[in-house]
Formats: sequence, structure tokens, C-alpha cells
Amino acid sequence: MIRVGISHCLLGAPVRFDGGHKHSRFCTESLAQFFTFEPLCPEVGIGMGTPRRTLRLVGSAENPRAVFGHDESQDFTDELASYADINADRLANMAGYIFCKGSPSCGIERVKVYNSKGHAQRDGVGIFAAKVKQLQPNLPVEEDGRLNDPLLRDSFIKRVFIYHEWKQLVEQGLTPALIQKFHARHKLSLLSHCQKTYRFLGPLVAKINAKNIEAESSRYIEHLMNGFKKVATRKNNTNVLMHLQGYLKHNLSSQDRQELAQVILEYRQGVLPLMSPLTLLKHHFAHHKDPYVEQQSFLHPYPKELAIRVVVQ
Repeated sequence: MIRVGISHCLLGAPVRFDGGHKHSRFCTESLAQFFTFEPLCPEVGIGMGTPRRTLRLVGSAENPRAVFGHDESQDFTDELASYADINADRLANMAGYIFCKGSPSCGIERVKVYNSKGHAQRDGVGIFAAKVKQLQPNLPVEEDGRLNDPLLRDSFIKRVFIYHEWKQLVEQGLTPALIQKFHARHKLSLLSHCQKTYRFLGPLVAKINAKNIEAESSRYIEHLMNGFKKVATRKNNTNVLMHLQGYLKHNLSSQDRQELAQVILEYRQGVLPLMSPLTLLKHHFAHHKDPYVEQQSFLHPYPKELAIRVVVQ
């Protein structure tokens, strides 16, 4: 069971300031098949009614305050932050969180912050969202609007599945061998997202032992999740595809090798989508088994029913 936090309005609950919602069909019709959503609305959670006056952030992006409109005498900043503390146990069991875009309580970026002259800058973070990120810095988070971007969607969902897998290992009891196996499974997928993190984590994993495992495993998962925040690029994907191609060089006929090389080239040039070389690679590896390749999450990052990679260019 993969638990994912979500702004309650995104599930269609009428909890917004105007009594409406921001129902996300992608969340309820696609992701809900694989995630168990944990809905939270911090504004309703601290006792605000529905409908209600509009909440907004004032002051500076570094130290914003959440108030009703122009009435700064009613300040809800501490209550919204405390609502995250109240739900700390629930947050600790989550593998991801989907926030409502632009919300003064839940937005994770570019939230309007009004200065003393009433002018707004889009450089804030919602009060509740900021506290959640502070309590769970490795938790994969995203906004509903950004999930419309195929690359950002791909990155977020990968992170959720990977973080869930990691949390299961933590519950099982981490060992150097388990971390090495986990890293081996995800290393090519990581390479497609961030070469710098890929190069950094290899030596780190190799040095993990029974004495330093607590500190080094914390460093490892922090860097891993940050690496996967970067969207996979066509260049990095091509590097991984060519790497996988190398495992087939002694198994394929000359014609099959040329065909695979051409498909990878056309992907690199932008002629074909990622699904084309992936499908061909999977076809060949189905006939020429390789234990190392079979475990790679790059080829199977999440359940095929999500079919997100179809639209990833």
C-alpha cells in the first residue's frame, strides 16, 4: 500500500475558500489505482469554515504570514504550521504528497506574497507545505498543475515508487548488502535523471558498512531523491539506452543490432519517442535474459497500466 498525501480539494471535496474544489481526474482516475490517498486540508483542519474569506501571504518570501485579505490582525501562520506537526505520524508513513497549486497554505512554489504596498511577488511557499517539507525533507512532493507536464509527472511518480521501496527496506532493517542491491536496481534510472548524482552515489554506496550505515544511508537517500527531482533528458536517456544495448551485442544478429542502433539514434534526434527504443530493448531482452538488466527500474519504473512513458518524449 503506497500512501500519498493530497490536498483534499484535489479529490473533489468542497473545501476551498469559495466552497468549491479543484478535482484532479488524473489523481482520482489514474493514480488512485496505485496510491492510497491521505487527504488533508490544513485550512479546514484548523477550523476555518467553508466558504470563508480569502487567505493570502504577506511580508517576505523568507518569512511570510498567512492572513485574511488585508486584515493582518487575523494571523493563521502558526496554526497552519502546527497542523503539519499534528499530522507528523501520518506524514511519516507517506511516500509522496500532491499539493494544490498556488495555495497560501499548500503551494510548493511561486505562491503570491504581498508586500506592505499590496504588490505581489510569486516567490512564496504555502505555510503548511513548507512545514511538511521541513518535517519530511526527502518526501517526493509535487503540485497538481505541474503533473500536467509529462516529464515532471514521470519524475514525481518514479520518486514515489522508489521512496516507498526505500521505506520498506528501512522497516525491514537496512544492511550494506540491501542498499547495494537497491542502488544497483535504480542506478541506470538515476543516470537518466542526473549524471552528477549517479557518479557521486556509486562510491558512497561502496563505502557503506555496519559502522557508518546510519549516517551514510541518510546521505544516500537524500542525494538519491534530489537526483530524481531533475527530469530525465533525451541525452541522458540515450546514454542509458546505449549502455543497455551493449548487453545485447553478442546475442543479436547484425541486422538486429543495426535496427536497434538506428532506433536509438532516431530517439536521440527527436524523431521517435522514448517508448520506441524501450519497446525494442524489452523485446530483445525477453529472448536474451540478463539478470542485471531484468532488475533495472529504468525499463519498468512503475506499473505499465499507468502508461505514462507513452507520452514522455
